Amino acid sequence: MSVDRSAEDLLRELAPQVLGALVRRYGVFDACEDAVQEALLAAALQWPAEGTPDNPRGWLVTVASRKLVDQVRSEQARRRREDRIALGTPQAELLSHAADAGPGTDRDDSLELLLLCCHPALSDPSRIALTLRAVGGLTTAQIAAAFLVPEATMAQRISRAKQTVKASGTPLRMPESAGQAGQAERLDAVLHVLYLIFNEGYTTTGGADLTAPALSAEAIRLTRLLHRLLPDDGEVAGLLALMLLTDARRPARTGPGGDLVPLAEQDRGQWDRRLVTEGIDLISRTLPRGQAGPYQLQAAIAAVHAEAEHVDATDWPQILVLYGLLERIAPNPMVTLNRVVAVAMVHGPAAGLDLLATLESDRRLARHHRLLATRAHLLELLGEHGAAADAYRDAARRTTSAPERRHLTSRAARLVPERN
Repeated sequence: MSVDRSAEDLLRELAPQVLGALVRRYGVFDACEDAVQEALLAAALQWPAEGTPDNPRGWLVTVASRKLVDQVRSEQARRRREDRIALGTPQAELLSHAADAGPGTDRDDSLELLLLCCHPALSDPSRIALTLRAVGGLTTAQIAAAFLVPEATMAQRISRAKQTVKASGTPLRMPESAGQAGQAERLDAVLHVLYLIFNEGYTTTGGADLTAPALSAEAIRLTRLLHRLLPDDGEVAGLLALMLLTDARRPARTGPGGDLVPLAEQDRGQWDRRLVTEGIDLISRTLPRGQAGPYQLQAAIAAVHAEAEHVDATDWPQILVLYGLLERIAPNPMVTLNRVVAVAMVHGPAAGLDLLATLESDRRLARHHRLLATRAHLLELLGEHGAAADAYRDAARRTTSAPERRHLTSRAARLVPERN
């Protein structure tokens, strides 16, 4: 039986809350996830016929808890309980929990689940995969397809991530001994993972398509969830604003054939004005509240671009100041590379090339295709078309994105057609 869109959206929203409640209660990540999936399936079958219960989250917690207890009892009978129970939860404790909507059922454990998925012992790829699986509710096949890896490879990555969390013995909740610094560090990891998910969706690192909209949409959905849980956190609000303002450009980023259209050449009439308005309003309310962090500054830069009706109206001096602040509080070669463009727009392409030269000794970026593409663009502005074409071709050879490669190759061909 199919489930209508509103019920499907509700189940998707409740899934991480129910999983978080079960993991907090029982500490059995794998088994809890299986039980929640069974409860969601039961809801999808029963709710359309019987109606949505008054307390849907409590209903799901009740059903999932019963599924989990039944599973444990069955495994106990087969003497395989130890292969299924994680984090050493005593059998008596596990079976003693009432499988009903008792006190705490309405507590939203989504934040704790995000913190668990961004466990410090995990690598960024593992954090991303586990977050999308446990909190996002994406299937292993969907995650694998988004990152262009075989499903079996992604399944192994997720399984290893769960085993790492299990072996750590870390409880779902943030340990009180961690203090504010520890909580901030874990939240930073969550924001970083959401940022990486969004970026992979906005500009894929490989494959035939420039974007993977499902990933960007999921990153925005999860960041909205985080903002709802932490409405006073400036960096959470900043990241959400940054995503909204950036994703607003998506309709104008590709041409009819899927080819990349750079920001300076985009038809701004195609930008999603609803997202632009929401993003500008959010960052405008957030910035005055306190010291701005990296995501707030990036959102402010995106807002300056969004406020310009056409590219020539862009307030580049303001963008340059913002990049200077960003580079000071969060030094990063990619930030410097972006500041190169702002310097070139304010002080001329030669000044931009001078700053770019300081990055050529940075092994993280020296041969990166975006550094080469930036050099090509500045050389083009200087009228050095031959050198610019060579740099565009070099950048095209180094990118793994087919749309970016076509774009860079076409720019080289346009500058020096006789050499192609």
